[in-house]
Amino acid sequence: MSRVYIVDDDYAVRSALRLLFRTAELEVEAFSSADAFLEDADLARRCCVLLDIRMPGMTGTALQDELLRRGVRVPVIFITGHGDIPVAVEAIKKGALDFIEKPFDDERLLSQVRAALERFDEMTAAKEEASAAPLALDTLLSARQREVLARVLDGKPSREIAEELAISVKTVEFHRARIMHKLGVKTAAELFRRCLGGS
Repeated sequence: MSRVYIVDDDYAVRSALRLLFRTAELEVEAFSSADAFLEDADLARRCCVLLDIRMPGMTGTALQDELLRRGVRVPVIFITGHGDIPVAVEAIKKGALDFIEKPFDDERLLSQVRAALERFDEMTAAKEEASAAPLALDTLLSARQREVLARVLDGKPSREIAEELAISVKTVEFHRARIMHKLGVKTAAELFRRCLGGS
């Protein structure tokens, strides 16, 4: 089941949000501090985080930085007061999904949380695809095609690849076409995303 994590030092906010999400049949867990969240939250499960920007101790933005430092990629929605908008915009640049101003519009907040949970699915699928890429390359491509691909990913032009492998440019181009066909990509950008796990 999906879980919504709330990290906010304001008891009234935590209580109101818990009620809102339970009414919407979403599992919810609330924390009064970033430290408590880091200690107890299960971030491997399908989840999103509603995060207050200003809290005593570790702030919401510091918690976002810590999650990024740990390599934890979960969708984050910031809860902000009116004066926090510039900080929230900066948080968006670091990967936060959105920010919601207090007082909340319940329907907008629910819509954003559902979008965040869908985003979690997309992030998980992308991670799985990226981790599966090396195996797929080993099973799909011939040894020669893997040699050509490694040089393509290094940014080398076909002529240089041909010289290094002592084959013709035409043969390199043939291998490139076969590689793209086997990996189901149509452009160089798609090829790099497929092999390197970029976004």
